[in-house]
Amino acid sequence: MATDRLDEVLDATYECLTRYGVRRTTVDDIGATMGVSRSAVYQYVRGKDDAVRRLAERLHDQALAGARAAASADTPAAERIRGVLAAKLELVLRLRGDSVHAAELLDAKARLFGDICAAFTVDLRGLLIELFDTAGTAGSVPPAAAADICVALVIGLESVANPRDLFDPAIDAVLAGLLGAGPSAGSTRDGFGAPIEAFPGMMRGAGA
Repeated sequence: MATDRLDEVLDATYECLTRYGVRRTTVDDIGATMGVSRSAVYQYVRGKDDAVRRLAERLHDQALAGARAAASADTPAAERIRGVLAAKLELVLRLRGDSVHAAELLDAKARLFGDICAAFTVDLRGLLIELFDTAGTAGSVPPAAAADICVALVIGLESVANPRDLFDPAIDAVLAGLLGAGPSAGSTRDGFGAPIEAFPGMMRGAGA
């Protein structure tokens, strides 16, 4: 029950952030969105800052769960790598699509949650290194460098107008070089983000 109520607090926090942004959101706003008193909110979080940090952690944990599911799927290496990268891009696009204020939760320099954002990217990089280490890389590119190339590619896609349209051809081209073979051979993918199954519950607790 307590977990459910915390989820409600974080859902309300997200709703407030999409309207007001991190700085302008207050505990009173969160309580009003929930239909409860300010004191009721404090039963589950220590304050606005705590609620925002917990929200950022939940969102990144959900995306990381999707990336891990993709990394461990019974699919060709290229598709598992694609799924890990899709998890990062989809998180960014979903938050930006909800609100310019929601996208504040992606700021790795933010005082409240920047470390969470940075750790998420580090964890994704670790998954990619393991995948490239297992699959092998072409030429003299070490797995760590291959992972860095892929992360840089997705960061670049985050800044263009049509990232979903460019995602598959860009990943195909990069993986063809890094893996030394066309990544679409034997592919079972069905468009951008298909391997990611954790996102439908984006605004609920992971596994809910």
